[in-house]
Amino acid sequence: MRRSAHARKETEFLRLKRTRLGLEDFESLKVIGRGAFGEVRLVQKKDTGHVYAMKILRKADMLEKEQVGHIRAERDILVEADSLWVVKMFYSFQDKLNLYLIMEFLPGGDMMTLLMKKDTLTEEETQFYIAETVLAIDSIHQLGFIHRDIKPDNLLLDSKGHVKLSDFGLCTGLKKAHRTEFYRNLSHNLPNDFTFQNMNSKRKAETWKRNRRQLAFSTVGTPDYIAPEVFMQTGYNKLCDWWSLGVIMYEMLIGYPPFCSETPQETYKKVMNWKETLIFPPEVPISERAKDLILRFCCEWEHRIGAPGVEEIKTNPFFEGVDWEHIRERPAAISIEIKSIDDTSNFDEFPESDILKPAVSTSNHSETDYKNKDWVFINYTYKRFEGLTARGAIPSYMKAGK
Repeated sequence: MRRSAHARKETEFLRLKRTRLGLEDFESLKVIGRGAFGEVRLVQKKDTGHVYAMKILRKADMLEKEQVGHIRAERDILVEADSLWVVKMFYSFQDKLNLYLIMEFLPGGDMMTLLMKKDTLTEEETQFYIAETVLAIDSIHQLGFIHRDIKPDNLLLDSKGHVKLSDFGLCTGLKKAHRTEFYRNLSHNLPNDFTFQNMNSKRKAETWKRNRRQLAFSTVGTPDYIAPEVFMQTGYNKLCDWWSLGVIMYEMLIGYPPFCSETPQETYKKVMNWKETLIFPPEVPISERAKDLILRFCCEWEHRIGAPGVEEIKTNPFFEGVDWEHIRERPAAISIEIKSIDDTSNFDEFPESDILKPAVSTSNHSETDYKNKDWVFINYTYKRFEGLTARGAIPSYMKAGK
């Protein structure tokens, strides 16, 4: 069985090697996501009819925002991680203006959209999503990667409602959200968010959901999910991903994340001052074991759950009854309704854009300027099956912490 699957991959690989893919091989169906550096579209490959998510990243924006290393990191990890827990990348290519990543399309949408549709999740639903995300995070830690940007936007749901991790490197590190200096520079004369503090949890949740989407699209991002040690110049390790998971778990059960505020600067202050600010609103009932696990995730990294290893997390009382071995084969906590392979009903509506049209050059970037910069993106082109047929060790420069 496995041998024939491998043989199939080999023939597909050989067929792919003969082709050079470009934009003209895909038909764009719909914009399904938008971010600071580009957008994601549902596309169909013209010859096979297969549907993919195409991430389109503007080179000029990324050069300007020093994102290049992160894009390379994302491509590398997607090539490396042949895992059920990670969004698959099939091809990547580029033209003068953009980079293109052709990824598997996950029709379930993302956790951010799901959380905005529902006020809160039940403990049972939360247990399911947090357990699956534990396995997903552990799978990339085992490859030697730290994600550093675990947040609901990056937890995607497949057609059966199971979790997959995405966005490695795209938003990591160089989003201003990860830079302490960004908040220092802004910390004077900030409005204090007393009004926000004094809202009840229902109002807080409404305010959070209203502002949430803007945060997702901004180049600043939000520091809501980032561990305090990531802001410190003293360094951090893979445990920062478990902190982020604790923040997401709180948001699932309470309706908004623990440090949310009117401004990213206020949020940053709250994250840094988490010992005082991480509190549970008395009017939202939540079990002691859930509360306990959140506080085991959101604490000093030296004491954080998962420091000895992922087994410590799996045996926590909150996960009682989880079948860790088969969770992905079992029905998901919330089933996804999908009418067709290109169903986008679990995504927000986005207006069309002209990212694929050559810009009329009004800027001082001449075409030769881009040509000279293009070396930065050399070796960007990739076809999935090379990754599947030649595993090999991870080059040391890609290891976590490098």
